[in-house]
Amino acid sequence: MTGVDLPSLLVDMLPRLWAFALRISGNRHDAEDLVQRACVRALERAHQLQQDTSPLSWVFSIMHSIWINELRARKVRSRNGVEWDDQLLETVPDPSGANPETEVLHRQVLRAIERLPEAQRAVILLVAIEGLSYKEAADVLAVPIGTVMSRLSRARQALGALFEGHPTPDTARKALGYGS
Repeated sequence: MTGVDLPSLLVDMLPRLWAFALRISGNRHDAEDLVQRACVRALERAHQLQQDTSPLSWVFSIMHSIWINELRARKVRSRNGVEWDDQLLETVPDPSGANPETEVLHRQVLRAIERLPEAQRAVILLVAIEGLSYKEAADVLAVPIGTVMSRLSRARQALGALFEGHPTPDTARKALGYGS
């Protein structure tokens, strides 16, 4: 790696790293630990960052790898999967949420995303939420680009099915488990 000041870049990346960690872990404490571990590992391995690789994609890849290893370790220790806490959605600011209706819709979409299988959820978070290209997402997840496209397609179909037939925000909320 030449000409890249990784510590400065990490500071600028923190909001996106935090949001991604919170979304994949679903737990504030796990997200804090995940961001810290990913940043430490990135700094320790800064020499491995290739010149043609996006530093953000590279750190996302590190973070995803750490998270997958944590999930495997938890499974070995016979601990249950991650419990999602709806209060966490309140802690993630949405800069594009111009009005309450838009914010409700975004929460509904995020709640639907959390119901996806881990592989589909990771792809949709990286591509649709974080804005990575298919190639960058494939690099982060260490899978072929075709796998990213396939998982993304299945994730979009699953999300579409959740919202199909729910023309109003109230019925969509009920279908997704909000309110009674």
